[in-house]
Amino acid sequence: MTVSTPILADPATAFLNLLGRARNQQLSLADLFQTTESLTAAGATAQAGELYKIWIAFNDNNPLLHLAYFNYAVSLSKAGDAAGALHALRAAVRINPQFGQAHINLGRSLEDCGLTGQAVQQWRVYADATADVTPDRISNRLLSLQHIGRVLEGTGHLEEAEAALWQAMELQPSRTEAAQHWISLRMRQCKWPVFTPSLHVTPRHFMDATSSMTIACYADDPLFHLAKAHRYCRTNVGRPADLQDFTRSPVRQKSGTGQRLRVGYVSSDLRQHAVGFALSEVLELHDKTSVEIFAYYCGDPAPLDQTQARIKLAVDHWRDIAALSDIDAARQIAADEIDVLVDVNGYTKHARTKIFAYRPAPVIVNFCGYPGTMASPYHQYMIADEHIVPPENEIYYTEKVLRIACNQPVDRKRAVSPRPTRASVGLPENAFVFASFNGMQKITAACFGRWMAILLATPGSVLWLLAGDDSVNERLKQIAGQNGVAPERIVFAGKTQNPDHLARIGLADLFLDTFPYGAHSTAADAITQGLPVLTIAGKSFASRFCASIVAAAGIPEMICSGPDDYVQKAVAFARNPASLAAVKLSLQRQRETCALRDMPGLARRLEELYWQMQGDAERGETPVPDLRNLDVYYEVGAELAAAGIEFEEDEAYRQRYRAALASLDEHAPLSPDARLWPAPAA
Repeated sequence: MTVSTPILADPATAFLNLLGRARNQQLSLADLFQTTESLTAAGATAQAGELYKIWIAFNDNNPLLHLAYFNYAVSLSKAGDAAGALHALRAAVRINPQFGQAHINLGRSLEDCGLTGQAVQQWRVYADATADVTPDRISNRLLSLQHIGRVLEGTGHLEEAEAALWQAMELQPSRTEAAQHWISLRMRQCKWPVFTPSLHVTPRHFMDATSSMTIACYADDPLFHLAKAHRYCRTNVGRPADLQDFTRSPVRQKSGTGQRLRVGYVSSDLRQHAVGFALSEVLELHDKTSVEIFAYYCGDPAPLDQTQARIKLAVDHWRDIAALSDIDAARQIAADEIDVLVDVNGYTKHARTKIFAYRPAPVIVNFCGYPGTMASPYHQYMIADEHIVPPENEIYYTEKVLRIACNQPVDRKRAVSPRPTRASVGLPENAFVFASFNGMQKITAACFGRWMAILLATPGSVLWLLAGDDSVNERLKQIAGQNGVAPERIVFAGKTQNPDHLARIGLADLFLDTFPYGAHSTAADAITQGLPVLTIAGKSFASRFCASIVAAAGIPEMICSGPDDYVQKAVAFARNPASLAAVKLSLQRQRETCALRDMPGLARRLEELYWQMQGDAERGETPVPDLRNLDVYYEVGAELAAAGIEFEEDEAYRQRYRAALASLDEHAPLSPDARLWPAPAA
């Protein structure tokens, strides 16, 4: 019997054949793309590059040569050849100056090489060339303007960044990316009013574009915060397309078995960051006979970060998931058999919310990183305290609220430098010093107006602020002058190392909180250094957080009932330093016994809550987030927030919503919910 053995083609011969076809103009562009894609997928990136190079060299009359150069650039970039990619992209742009995506990628490549000025110029060339925009060019023009704004903002050219972003907004007002950055930029620069509607950009466009974090700086409206968080989750996170490829973990029986509960903390901020500082000692104090702690880090590399090094030593297991896809990170968490997964990011920078959308653990908790509700289908619990979320305010949150003594962990081991003199930091020796070390984005026109009223009523006093950009500092001095306050009474504290900043805080006499987004860790830092904090308790998480810290420090008398009370108390303390000295003495006496610094107690309470959640899960009683009518609340909130009411009593606030809901119900009956639109009584 004769056995026929097939003759396999020699791969080298096949590749030489491809090169010959490319050289003789017998390889179509479509075949080129398909072949190079296959070679790249098989790991033959060098061969893919060689085929592009030969094809381009011998097909220079092809009308689509610019596309070959563009794809060649992508291939070179993947192979790590940045210089080659730049050459190829420049060739694509020379051949077809209207090729928008080549301009975009060329700018990004220049930026990656550190040539930000050339990157901006490249995008500007395209933006200027497409001023008379056509539908097929609008997307790339929009991207060019957004990239210009992003890079200029990052390099400190704030005015130019704002101008580029405004052009992008007017080009497509319904696209929120540019407007979101523009609004944030305006807030950081203290440009009031922040929103400046035009013929093309309406107040509603601004409301839609403001992020769920930024809106807390603008309006003390927890129902709108709730609805906006839900809208963000639905549109930006959503249901993973590959959800069917993930297998959810079952609830494991742990109660009464003697096994440790596996708790995972997911965060991009487990480093020298306010969150990293806050959690360091708590993680060290966890009872490792009761809980086994996993840390999942999704932030930028921090190889020399002392805070991160300390956290790594504190936890049982450290996992760097930054390079993992969302589903692979979720699979890692599931493989670790995590029982309770804590989201320490929320909707903040570098957050990986999509990981939670896979539900990689039976219990998911919102804690420490985000000042509000996640309003997602999969965050079942939120840890807060009685001051931030009193029982009557639970309607503003979709999670089940469980409480600790104070929501702000502190690190009692943080290094503090020796206290400097007032003169060394630019403060007058004998003046009464009001201070506020919150970020510039938290300062509103109304807030700054209150500070000016306080300074006018207390001659000789000064206001000490954390410095922003030079133009912002000058703007605030000019506004002070317009309010009758000498500009030199505004003093700015420059950036410094954290131990040095902590040391200088105590040089002030009274910390003035911002509203509606108050101080969080900044307030805890001030109180830790013996500086009393004056705050207004609003309705939202962000506007009540500082009141929680003040109460936990044992000085609830520093919580004001409203803006007028705030101004009156600040002036009274400056006029009667003895009354403020009594507050400082109270702080000092309670320093080591108050709830704010009881980290062992906080660690034990967290463990109790984690076990409580585990018990709920084992009994099948894990709460289901209530997402009813949130689209309706968004529509109402977008209109009411645009009205710009800064502060109002709780009942008046709720009545405005009820009236708007009633109006909508008259048009089209609303389904009942557990917030402000209950079912009619039987």
